[in-house]
Amino acid sequence: MEINEKFLKPYSAKDTEDRIYKLWEDSGFFNPDICIEKGATDPNAPIFSLVLPPPNVTGRLHMGHALEHSLQDAVIRFNRMRGKRTLWVPGTDHAAIATQARFEKDLNKETGKSRHDFSREEFFNMVQEFGLKNQKEMQKQMRLLGSSLDWSREAFTLDEKRSLAVRTAFKTMYNEGLIYRGYRVINWDPKGQTTIADDEVVYEERKGKLYTFKYGKDFPIAISTTRPETKVGDVAVAVHPEDDRYREFVGKEYDAVFCGVPIHIKIIADDKVEKDFGTGALGVTPAHSQIDWEMSQQHKLPVLPVINEYAKMTVGDERILGKKTTEAREVIVEWLRNENLLEKEEEINQNISTSERTGAVVEPLPKLQWFIDVNKPIPSKGGKTLKDLMKEPVADGQVKIMPEHFERVYFNWIDNLRDWCISRQILYGHRIPVWYKGEEIYSGTEAPSGEGWQQDADSLDTWFSSGLWTFSTLGWPEKTKDLESYHPTSFMNPGYEILFFWVARMVMLSKYLLDDIPFRTVYIHGMVRDAKGQKFSKSLKNGVEPEEIISQFGTDAIRMSMVVGIGPGNDVNFDTQKVKAYSKFANKIWNATRFVLEQTKDIQVDNLPAFDEEDKKSDSELNDLIKETTKEMEEYKLYLVSEKLYHYFWHTFADVLIERSKKKILENTNSDSAKALLYTQLTTLLKLLHPFMPFITEEIWSLIPKKGSDLLMVERWPLAEARDLQPKA
Repeated sequence: MEINEKFLKPYSAKDTEDRIYKLWEDSGFFNPDICIEKGATDPNAPIFSLVLPPPNVTGRLHMGHALEHSLQDAVIRFNRMRGKRTLWVPGTDHAAIATQARFEKDLNKETGKSRHDFSREEFFNMVQEFGLKNQKEMQKQMRLLGSSLDWSREAFTLDEKRSLAVRTAFKTMYNEGLIYRGYRVINWDPKGQTTIADDEVVYEERKGKLYTFKYGKDFPIAISTTRPETKVGDVAVAVHPEDDRYREFVGKEYDAVFCGVPIHIKIIADDKVEKDFGTGALGVTPAHSQIDWEMSQQHKLPVLPVINEYAKMTVGDERILGKKTTEAREVIVEWLRNENLLEKEEEINQNISTSERTGAVVEPLPKLQWFIDVNKPIPSKGGKTLKDLMKEPVADGQVKIMPEHFERVYFNWIDNLRDWCISRQILYGHRIPVWYKGEEIYSGTEAPSGEGWQQDADSLDTWFSSGLWTFSTLGWPEKTKDLESYHPTSFMNPGYEILFFWVARMVMLSKYLLDDIPFRTVYIHGMVRDAKGQKFSKSLKNGVEPEEIISQFGTDAIRMSMVVGIGPGNDVNFDTQKVKAYSKFANKIWNATRFVLEQTKDIQVDNLPAFDEEDKKSDSELNDLIKETTKEMEEYKLYLVSEKLYHYFWHTFADVLIERSKKKILENTNSDSAKALLYTQLTTLLKLLHPFMPFITEEIWSLIPKKGSDLLMVERWPLAEARDLQPKA
């Protein structure tokens, strides 16, 4: 047997990976249907399925996506090799606000124009074209990462099938009274001119000032706030029911003129007030605080908006009327000083809510918006609420969250969950499927017949469409074969930052619409940071492009660096030196293979010589490794398996067994046993390493004599109890 001439040169990932991926894709084996057709998978085999957390089409994939793909592809390849009917659905998210904001920023920079210069349809199509162009680039990047996705089932959260799913879900929830239009305080982005979700709020620590003052000379209680400009909209002062300092004032009402604005204040008792913060008294501004809004509903207080959508004052005289909130603040603080009402002024660190997409300071405003009621008893679910539907599957173990401590965080978030604001004042995205004609309101999957109907102008929160992701990708609302076969999915691999905003909502919508869980295991991953543990950011200029690293060291090396030793929920400190080390490991595998092939030219792979006692012991140790790693792969302990395989290959196989076998062969002492052991260990280790380092293992598999499948990706995972390559004595 001649050794392939490729082994005469060092391993080149650059010359290998594109070719190998094309080989995989052309084989059709990413598609479980074709695996069955070609006999690679039993049609009655167990199912393993997952859908890719869809990256936003705002730009390109980053290192966080490289982490996700490394983990998910390892899980998929392992289960495919286990003989399961394995499906991994690819897709992308239109990410409405993010994509529109990114496009409009580029548009303004290049042309000076904004969305207001185009019709709704024109602007929508421009943003869609921008997003789909980015989508194509992402598809290339996913292939670079070696992701064995079934491209024939690719989905997009804004394609026609997903649009029908969104309209169907909305109509179903609307008809049962779970979706309503109401006037409530929401997060408002003054720059983007839209509501934004809680997850689109970024908290920035900034220096601020805490002011302690009274509304007027005759007012009995001092309050503390960082936003004096909102106090012209105060309607109450809240104190803790057990605070003896203020007990005598509870229930009393006072009038004052605050910087030219008449205000009427009622003293109320509420146990949400922190006795030890500031003066222990809270000025209640229902129109400009979520907490104060809830307090106003409980105590039946009026709601008086004093700030508009552009973060400008709407009350007062020429001193503050029409001014930005920050300008009005200075005016009011100066007025407090002049009136001798300001008792204390201290510098503090405070968390400021800013919009992730525009950077604007978020303004809580009361607006007429669309909401999902999470506390309403649902007749079709036996009186359970949407909160109940989110909690029960995790509480009873149907859905397992890894690591386990995130379950407590999950439950805590749901306990404090407010009604979900799902409307956005943007042009891109799924338009709310509600139409108006006079006093008539209609919601449906298609526009109502007849003239005079006007569709609601708002678009839906992106999380609504992505909340349907596990089943809309499989054909829902149609009862497709895919939906019947592959749902609930087996595995979900999101970052911890979207545990609530996405994972909880997928559980909610799947339980409500399908009466089933969306997935069985949620494996939470951490954030990818730079080598110093800092978050990647443009300002720090520490960003790293996956393609740049791949071109230097190869995909297998980057995948190993993302998996080895990094447990669920833990952040990854990305270090090119670590990637470089695993590129050396790839070369170690290549060189070890060359040596094994040189030494085993004269053996028959389908009739291997028997082991001597020493080699039997080594083979038994490999069996133990197979048992151990198989169990850990089933438990998603990829961080342990990858590290054990690395150490075994390098320090046991290469450093010990190869050196020992080399001596046996050289001295012709039990050399046949040594050759059999080398071949058996190498081919078994290639299978075990394939989920983590698919390219080099597949390339080697294609170049060596073997008994089994032509493609390693559909070769069976080795079983310690029934190794088909284990020689018989």
